[in-house]
Amino acid sequence: MNAERITEKLNILADAAKYDVSCSSSGSKRKNKDKGLGNASNGICHTYTEDGRCVSLLKILLTNVCIYDCAYCVSRKSNDIKRAAFTVQEVVDLTISFYRRNYIEGLFLSSGIFKDADYTMERLVQVAKKLRTEHNFNGYIHLKSIPGASDELMREAGLYADRLSINLEMPTAEGLKLLAPDKDRQDMIKPMGFLKNEIILRSEEKKLFKKAPIFAPAGQSTQVIIGATPETDQQILSMADQFYRGFKLRRVYYSGYVPVIKDNRLPALNSDVPMVRENRLYQADWLMRNYQFNVNEIVNANNPLLDLDIDPKLGWALRNLNVFPIDINKADLQVILRVPGIGVQSAEKIVSARRFGKLNWDQLKKIGIAINRARYFITCHSSKFERRDLTATAIKQYILAESSSKYLKNSSVQLGLF
Repeated sequence: MNAERITEKLNILADAAKYDVSCSSSGSKRKNKDKGLGNASNGICHTYTEDGRCVSLLKILLTNVCIYDCAYCVSRKSNDIKRAAFTVQEVVDLTISFYRRNYIEGLFLSSGIFKDADYTMERLVQVAKKLRTEHNFNGYIHLKSIPGASDELMREAGLYADRLSINLEMPTAEGLKLLAPDKDRQDMIKPMGFLKNEIILRSEEKKLFKKAPIFAPAGQSTQVIIGATPETDQQILSMADQFYRGFKLRRVYYSGYVPVIKDNRLPALNSDVPMVRENRLYQADWLMRNYQFNVNEIVNANNPLLDLDIDPKLGWALRNLNVFPIDINKADLQVILRVPGIGVQSAEKIVSARRFGKLNWDQLKKIGIAINRARYFITCHSSKFERRDLTATAIKQYILAESSSKYLKNSSVQLGLF
């Protein structure tokens, strides 16, 4: 292969791929076998695993040529940019070459759509198939599925990829119609339903037949752009909740809209609000998936937008002060999980530790709870830090002031002022 040309393609297609954030590998348990290459690993794609390891993957587009003219996409056909396309073999060779140099632990492969959905999807599948069958590659593979591709190709993709994802792109069908009128939301939803059913079927087969092939062991995910269209956080999170329940998605990824091209259908942004909003949506999503919060508890008709100043858990607590304070030595685990400043691990430690005696503030601090937040919402075997009879507004102001003070102090320490 022409090294200079391949490097040029890599620069173009890796840069174009940076806008896709849905590339976590959580959930795959593919194992190395027969002295093959690589192992699927949790958290691939320049992120951090639970044990603190930073892992990476080769994240590229097969091509940035596209038949569509989506207003928000840098690869839209009307955009005047350099175009490039890898061959199937070039992607395979790059993946193996990068893996042998210990640059990567897996591959995230997406693509613009050239010719049609099946033509593009077939080439994505060929890359995964060659890596698995010809190179015995057992590292993580995430394929970005092409909306409108046939069930046969989706089924084959699931046999070779660890995770499949189909971008919804816009939170609502109305938003998609506005910014990507050539696309049909049903072309995105139909393969999600197919994958859900296929994953369930293959899982049942695996229970009955030990040698049954694994199918998309890391499940499926999706991504939506937020801030390019006028949906509220309530609409966005309700959509996510619907897809979690209806399609068994592992993750919904939220990508704050960043202006990359000019289009009169897109909003002009002069602040970092979309990035803050993106963070709040991830926090709310986390509450839904790991803290058993109902979406309507986080956002509703009276509160359709998340508070950008505070996290959604604190926002819920301030709107429901009648629930608090709770006695940390008596409350159920699910109630403790709703206290601001107490995470899942800390809540479980509290329930375990209180069997041996009543907990006080010093013990709670050693367990790891954030006293500066939790003290407004709990009681324990001590009244040392308690603050009572405060309004929601006052509590919010105190917490924000403490957070600001801590930030300033930490900044001053880094500058050598303390």
